Amino acid sequence: MTDEPGGPPGGTDPQQVPPLRRADARRSAEPGDPAVAFQTHLRAARTEFESQVAHAKAEFEEANERIKARTGRDLIVAILIGLAIGAVVLGSLLFVKWAFVLFGLAAALTAIFEFSRALSASGRRVDLAPQLIAGAGVVVSAYFLDAALLWVVLFVALALVVVWRLVAQMAAHDGRTYGTVLGDVLVGAFIQLYVSLLAAVCLVLLSQDRGEWWVLGFIIITVAVDTGAYVAGITIGRHQMAPRISPNKTWEGFAGATVAAVAAGVLVGLYMLGLDWWMGVVLGLLILGTATVGDLGESMIKRDLGIKDMSSWLPGHGGVLDRLDSVLPSAVVALTLYYLFTPLVAS
Repeated sequence: MTDEPGGPPGGTDPQQVPPLRRADARRSAEPGDPAVAFQTHLRAARTEFESQVAHAKAEFEEANERIKARTGRDLIVAILIGLAIGAVVLGSLLFVKWAFVLFGLAAALTAIFEFSRALSASGRRVDLAPQLIAGAGVVVSAYFLDAALLWVVLFVALALVVVWRLVAQMAAHDGRTYGTVLGDVLVGAFIQLYVSLLAAVCLVLLSQDRGEWWVLGFIIITVAVDTGAYVAGITIGRHQMAPRISPNKTWEGFAGATVAAVAAGVLVGLYMLGLDWWMGVVLGLLILGTATVGDLGESMIKRDLGIKDMSSWLPGHGGVLDRLDSVLPSAVVALTLYYLFTPLVAS
């Protein structure tokens, strides 16, 4: 487009520019104007903030990569998934007590599925259908039936798993040796005793008066044990605790877990369960022992099976059973101490 005759270059008449725009242009040209100084300061602050955020993000990603290289876990994903699971557990226990039964049932059945699949991949014959049916029966009955009847249900569950395997083996006619068949039967029974029974113990505790607080309390202490061991092991871990079973476990990590267990036990005991401080110490130390044994025990099973995780369903954590390895045996301690400490506190 050409300029109109007699008009200024570019075709814009100064007289046609709105007065406010001319005033803004004159004000922006004044170096001492407060508005201009404020905008300049604001832009500089924003640039500095973005730079700090980018630097912090780079440092965090670098630290996360070092942790991932050492432990094989993505810290960010693990934290997000852990928070999501924690929110579900917290919400079910505090607001809808029976909803935790559904959560526990789903977790137990998923763990049974993972364990059965891992054993099948190693050459064992594990029948998934009776395992899931038996596991569901044991877990659900623990909350709705008397504790004495739980043993009857467990016996029926074990019988179902064992008989099913023997009948299936007889129908197969594949020449499997007696020793191998006996191993398959024992492995199938072990799944029920390890996953179903220990999950049922947790729901027995849940069914007691104020049982939801005890379940929440012992889970908090177990998480504190895992977190203390993880943080101390990553930062100052040097001396391996059980190199043939779990190379990443260190004595420094165990020391961190001990401190976290005692602190969490005392706090949970005093402010959640209404216990004396020494009861909280006992609770923390015993759960420290069961959580450590459970963690090392599952690591030994996985090493024997030649796998790193039971599954990859929980990114950053492994499988569901990998998260329950410390919780399941700790439920026994929590239920035992509930029966021991509750009368003492009430008296």
